[in-house]
Amino acid sequence: MSSLNATASCQSTSPQRTPSRFPVFRYWPTPPAKRDNACTLPKHLLTVEMLPGLAWDGSLGMIRRLMRTLLFFLGSSFLVGAFPHGLFAQLVRENAPPRQPQAGAKQDVPNSASAQTPPGIKRLSQELQLTGEESWIDTSIDVQAGEHVLITASGKLRYADAKDDNGPEGLPRGFKDLLRVLPFNETGRGTLIGRIGDKDAAQPFVVGARRDVIAPVSGRISVGINQAADDTGDGTYAVRIEIYSLAGGAPRVVARQFASLPGIDNNLFSKIPRRIGDKDGNPGDMVNFLILGSEAAMERAFTTAGWVKVDADVKDTVLHGLIGSLSKESYLTMPMSVLYLFGRAQDYGWAHAEPLSVVRSRNHLRLWKAAFQVNGETVWVGAATHDIGFERDQRNNGVTHKIDPDIDLERDYVEKTLASTGLVAEITHFLPDNPMKEAKTATGGTFHSNGQVLILKLDESSPTP
Repeated sequence: MSSLNATASCQSTSPQRTPSRFPVFRYWPTPPAKRDNACTLPKHLLTVEMLPGLAWDGSLGMIRRLMRTLLFFLGSSFLVGAFPHGLFAQLVRENAPPRQPQAGAKQDVPNSASAQTPPGIKRLSQELQLTGEESWIDTSIDVQAGEHVLITASGKLRYADAKDDNGPEGLPRGFKDLLRVLPFNETGRGTLIGRIGDKDAAQPFVVGARRDVIAPVSGRISVGINQAADDTGDGTYAVRIEIYSLAGGAPRVVARQFASLPGIDNNLFSKIPRRIGDKDGNPGDMVNFLILGSEAAMERAFTTAGWVKVDADVKDTVLHGLIGSLSKESYLTMPMSVLYLFGRAQDYGWAHAEPLSVVRSRNHLRLWKAAFQVNGETVWVGAATHDIGFERDQRNNGVTHKIDPDIDLERDYVEKTLASTGLVAEITHFLPDNPMKEAKTATGGTFHSNGQVLILKLDESSPTP
């Protein structure tokens, strides 16, 4: 058996664990009763050690059941290779949030022979060549929010390690893709992809041989190939882009900036603590954004923007990680430490990162549903930070995530990514009385801010997918 003395934690306040004499998975960094701020590392996955004492939940039967479950999934990985079609359907996650019928969503490629012409009047068409050595190219085409963008493509690429050529639909996604960092993580190499708007915030979408999307925001169209910069293909895609204007002619207005919004005032912020904290009351991250909107609208906005809901505990991480790998999905939802606001743990955790760097670096945030409303709108109180590496936890000499001290950059990142979906109606910033401008985290790290809090009001009128 191996033993690892160091575990990573995000602002961890957990004391040393109680010893156990049963074999336990080191991937559980702390017992559930004490797992208030635990983070995990991939290298701990399935590492086993012997510790003297009771198991963390006092149930040996639970451990045995979990071990049998894990062995079942590991055995299934070999069966997938032998019977991929029979097992794949059983390994796809259920209850996944619905994708949006906009640029940020993945769609099945329709049959080009039966595909209909988009509604509206065609105002522009352009053809271009995209070689296999180019990851992204700027089309120089600007589109208005709400317009239809029809992209069609043909041609072939060939990758050095591929058995066959591939067209714009790309290669079938395989297990090796888990080791690749691709612009669009849910499809294979060589797929034609697109993007509308800010390259640092807009979520790529699959084009394939043909795609009709509704522009979620106004912005520049870019097209690219789903491949790593150091893994290019030989060949060329011929791409045609057609823009169809809105029937009424007036562009859809989204993410409007306002100097102030009704109900956003110091009376509201007198009900909201400036900082979140750990279970012992040690102050941590700053509250730096609010979202006004229903729970369904909030989840839809984050999902469309490419954020993923973070697992609530480490057990979910192990099981979902295995299932995700077996179903050829890279895994991003590493657990987030539990922190507190309004006297309770976060209601939601969301993360945005490259799959292979998720442990070291990711954008992440926590959300709490407030007990009060603003003009009939549900209020979600959030704290967002950007993990950029590791540092020493000054409370217990453990290892913790280091956050970017300029936390306003993460607040702005939340704004850009959510606004890029077209699901944000109104935006403002508010400077409360006694603003938080400089402080230390619960683990001893420092951060600074201009004190402003971002407020995003979601568009509840957007069509249901």
